[in-house]
Amino acid sequence: MSVAGKTALVTGAGTGIGKGIALELAKQGAKVAVHYNSSESGAADTKRRIDELGGEAILVKAAVACQDEIRRMVDETAAHFGGIDILINNAALQLNCDWSDYTEEQFDRMMAINLKGYWQCIQAVVPFMKKKQAGRIVNISSVHGKRPTDFDVVYCMSKGGVKMLGRECAIELAQYGITVNTIAPGAVDVGKYKEPRKPPSRKKFPLGRVGLPSDVGSLVCYIASDDTEFMSGATIRLDGASMLL
Repeated sequence: MSVAGKTALVTGAGTGIGKGIALELAKQGAKVAVHYNSSESGAADTKRRIDELGGEAILVKAAVACQDEIRRMVDETAAHFGGIDILINNAALQLNCDWSDYTEEQFDRMMAINLKGYWQCIQAVVPFMKKKQAGRIVNISSVHGKRPTDFDVVYCMSKGGVKMLGRECAIELAQYGITVNTIAPGAVDVGKYKEPRKPPSRKKFPLGRVGLPSDVGSLVCYIASDDTEFMSGATIRLDGASMLL
């Protein structure tokens, strides 16, 4: 399994899961474009840590709800590294609003970032992948794209859409040697809680813990490697078996 020498664009790489993905790709030898929009300091930290690993990274800023900014981000990445081999669609918004409290503006913003943004990032990178007749696209969805919840219906709708986007793109892009797969993480510790917490209950988390960004990053590295050229259109649940309970 290797992504060494490949160029990866990771959206939302300044914090949480995106940071974990970018770092794991760099550890495996990939060159990484670290995308951010508002998390400039976090993205700078991601790049600093990649530099310390002896890796190669650049920072690219863009609002993934805006097609022009996406195209500029992709063009900057391709120009710097000489192409793009891997796209990780990760940047997302979660407002945690009650379904009845959502405004039309909030709904549109959520869909523009979480779903339209993924679609437009794919559109932007495909021409570069077609030149090589190869490419890996990994979309980060969520277990909540399948399991209904009562905390953010619009977020769950968007993540369900991401799963179908991956399936459709897998069919459309197969002719170019491009694979498209989806990861559906469960609970992931993204460092939002500063106070010590009790270990998660095995009644809810069979492995006795929640996921880590590095767990997602490790799976991304496998999916993005040459070892998975026949895997496309799949959605892999990464939740430590918690959804089985």
